[in-house]
Amino acid sequence: MKTPTRSLLSRHFLGAFLLLGATLTVSQLTAHRRSEALAKPLDTIDRQILGFTGTDNPALDPFTLHALQPSSYLVRTYSKPSLKVDLFIAFYEQQRAGESMHSPKHCLPGSGWEIWSYTGTDIPMGGRSVNVNKYSISHEGERRLVLYWYQSKKRIIASEYLGKILLARDTLMQDSTAASIVRVIVPDQPGALDEARAFAAALLPQVQRCFRQ
Repeated sequence: MKTPTRSLLSRHFLGAFLLLGATLTVSQLTAHRRSEALAKPLDTIDRQILGFTGTDNPALDPFTLHALQPSSYLVRTYSKPSLKVDLFIAFYEQQRAGESMHSPKHCLPGSGWEIWSYTGTDIPMGGRSVNVNKYSISHEGERRLVLYWYQSKKRIIASEYLGKILLARDTLMQDSTAASIVRVIVPDQPGALDEARAFAAALLPQVQRCFRQ
């Protein structure tokens, strides 16, 4: 007959063994996960969108590139007489569980911008709507509106916390964790939010096109 102490030790050993096995399994899955490149480069996104004309901005500086470490990125300014739209997209061929893409929630304050309102807004896409983040920010009297979201081949989400959960699941269930963060910034002026939402609605399928063959 097993003594209580021996039985307890056996259960602890079994638990430790299962935990070790699970850790090794996740590690192996992560190690063998392949990178997934875009089907089309980000710079194939149209330069003419809803009356806006896009021009490429200067390349990111080495410090920013080191901090972001994207596989590829796109920085453009879209302009028409009444409004300018700043577009930034960073794409990552793969991510590791426990990591996440840099969030504007952290980057904007680090650049001197104060976030004074944080909500969400719905963007129409293909007969449905998707929810994205909406920030109101200010710096030295200048006010802007920010829309941003996380987009991959299969999903468009606003929450970085949900993104981390789904990233962990993707690491276990499949070999691709490729995704992008998309950010749209406009001046905070009358009518700008509607223009930004319409621009985002036109942009969403173009980013999706970059993911698909």
